[in-house]
Amino acid sequence: MRNPYTFFCIVLVTITQFLYSPTVNAQSAETTEKQRWAKHAQQTNIIRDEWGIPHIYGKTDADAVFGLMYAQCEENFPQIEKNYLEMLGRTAELTGPSVLWDDLMMRLIQDSVKAIEDYNHSPKWFQSLLQAHADGINYYLAKHPQVHPAVITKFKPWYHLMWTDGSVSPTKTGGIKIKDLKNAYQKKETEVASNTSLSTSAKSNVEIFGDYDMEEKTLRGSNGFAIAPKHSKNGNALLYINPHVPFYFRSEMHMISEEGLNAYGAVTWGQMFIYQGFNEHVGWMHTSSYADVADVYEEKMMQVNGKWNYEYDNAILPVSTRTIEIKYKEAGAIQSKSYTTFKTIHGPVMGFNSENNKWLSLQENNRSLNALLECWSRTKAKNLNEYKQALSLLANNSNNTVYADGDGNIAYWHGNFVPKRNPNYDYSLPVDGSIKATNWIGTHTLNEIVQSVNPVNGWLQNCNATPYAVAGKNSPLEKNYPAYMAPDGENARGLNAVRLLEKIDKISLNDLIKIGYNKHLTAFDILLPTFLDFTKNIKLTSEEQKAINYLAAWDHDADTNSIATTLAVEWGTKWAAEIPPAKTEEAGTKAIVKYEHMVNDVSNHRKLQLLNATLLELKNIYGTWEMPWGAINRYQRVNPGAQFSDSLPSIAVAQASSRWGQLPSFDSKRYPNTLKRYGFTGNSFIAAVSFGKKVEAKTIITGGQSRWANDKHFTDQAQKYIDGDFKTIHFYKADVLAHKVTSYKPGFER
Repeated sequence: MRNPYTFFCIVLVTITQFLYSPTVNAQSAETTEKQRWAKHAQQTNIIRDEWGIPHIYGKTDADAVFGLMYAQCEENFPQIEKNYLEMLGRTAELTGPSVLWDDLMMRLIQDSVKAIEDYNHSPKWFQSLLQAHADGINYYLAKHPQVHPAVITKFKPWYHLMWTDGSVSPTKTGGIKIKDLKNAYQKKETEVASNTSLSTSAKSNVEIFGDYDMEEKTLRGSNGFAIAPKHSKNGNALLYINPHVPFYFRSEMHMISEEGLNAYGAVTWGQMFIYQGFNEHVGWMHTSSYADVADVYEEKMMQVNGKWNYEYDNAILPVSTRTIEIKYKEAGAIQSKSYTTFKTIHGPVMGFNSENNKWLSLQENNRSLNALLECWSRTKAKNLNEYKQALSLLANNSNNTVYADGDGNIAYWHGNFVPKRNPNYDYSLPVDGSIKATNWIGTHTLNEIVQSVNPVNGWLQNCNATPYAVAGKNSPLEKNYPAYMAPDGENARGLNAVRLLEKIDKISLNDLIKIGYNKHLTAFDILLPTFLDFTKNIKLTSEEQKAINYLAAWDHDADTNSIATTLAVEWGTKWAAEIPPAKTEEAGTKAIVKYEHMVNDVSNHRKLQLLNATLLELKNIYGTWEMPWGAINRYQRVNPGAQFSDSLPSIAVAQASSRWGQLPSFDSKRYPNTLKRYGFTGNSFIAAVSFGKKVEAKTIITGGQSRWANDKHFTDQAQKYIDGDFKTIHFYKADVLAHKVTSYKPGFER
């Protein structure tokens, strides 16, 4: 007969093995996940208005995040996945070995182990938001089995902590480029470096970084204007939000919860917060900042007994090593490659300069829990003090902020996270990593960074240019700040904005939009006069004279009917290429300096040669050089992956690139299969907001809300976008319901 005690032990062991088996744990986790999904879906409602814009209502903030991610997936899941593959350093799993080095750079800068630690140590309320973020995407995929992720089949709640900034180019490398990374970690370069000793030459480091093109910098721009009540017709503070990013980079959405969230604006695909926008009380606009937030250190590394070491503060310290495995897709299968990487006290080793045998390490703050907390908390700020509390987390590494609120305040902060340094060193170039004097020594407090709060002139502007012109004559003084805090140069948009805002008295939202759509190409105010004077005293061909007459009679405003605009843009592009690109990122922001070089360093005879080359090129393309700008500068939207085509319908556009000083940006180019130029980057989501007892706002977005050509919202805003004819948005529940087209809960057909 079986011993009862023995029998009990067998049963207990069996039950224990069952309960703690991987299969049961997986089933339990799956059940818990589905329970979360069901609760979120039951507590969330999505209302889409006549423009297809989703207004997401949730009982809790987490519900609103869940609904936001579901709505984003409905509109553009492929881009969400691509964005996370980039930030996770896994793009090669989608596109192949050509981006192995890009993935390695991301993995060096942004460590997933640290992101997981941040998730585990974050506040419980914030963990619930991160979990809801992953749940919203995973729930969408579960409800849409016809949608096939290319790589990521399951999103995890810590993923968002790998991407804590929503700007168009959030990763700061201090000037390090892929070629520098290859120099450090390709086998042949490592072998060269193994002979490195403590005696190194003091050679200039400018060559390390390569070139920084002014045009590349100005394409990534944005415009933000804040108007105090003294200058508004309705007596309220006004805010103009005008980011310049690749078309369709963001979408327009509205998040509401019963926990006090009510934020409207632009979301970056895959992120859980309104990136640029407003709530009932405050509004925020981000422009790209060039405050120095990432620095490169020259390290004296050497091998001792087969192990890597480096010199620091008169001591020899061991180099930390980490093996990083990068997976990539090749021939239809997933392969992998491992890299042994280095790290010093300053950060990961990201490059090697064989000219002077110096290794290059990078100190940065690209990813942090506080950065994401800051992005979220500012969306719920109710006044200036609460917004400043969010900024006081000091974690945003890429943005300036233009601000306005319902109390009538306007403000500007240049950057946010700014490390303190020894001002005797030039951090725009690599600095000596072997001495303590070049180390970061803490972080500047919020009141120490360049800023302007309620200036007496009653307006603020920033167009990715110097903060020392944000309030015209009432701007902060450069002498009061270290050079690394605001190395940004002036550009033609900044000159144009100050010119226009200095003239305002009392303006309305529509007047503000008109200013934001000003099409004056300020660069040609600088570029043309001396050349036109030169042509008055030389003999010209009849064709040259005719072209110069167009330019001389031109008011420098872009227009669809303007032949001069075509000549100026096409000729100016060739002319700009005559000037060598800047050698550092900071120098690359100094657009006015480049214009001055174009005027002074290119001979007038060469300018005339370039003008003739432009006329010949236009004749070869179009049969005549007398082409109105709108005939060749076009808006056309095609399905993702499709090509622009001259045979398909398109719309004439007056706007040109913001590189020439025009406030609205529409950067266009010819493609291999086109004769006309088609826009690809520039104005995206734009908003004009009035803050009073009730928020009033008008917005427009590039083309329309949908990414698919068969949807009515594909180009329903296109003409309005081109003309600057903004739509009135629905912010309050009664207005949303009055314009409801569809209403549904996530996971249910609408």
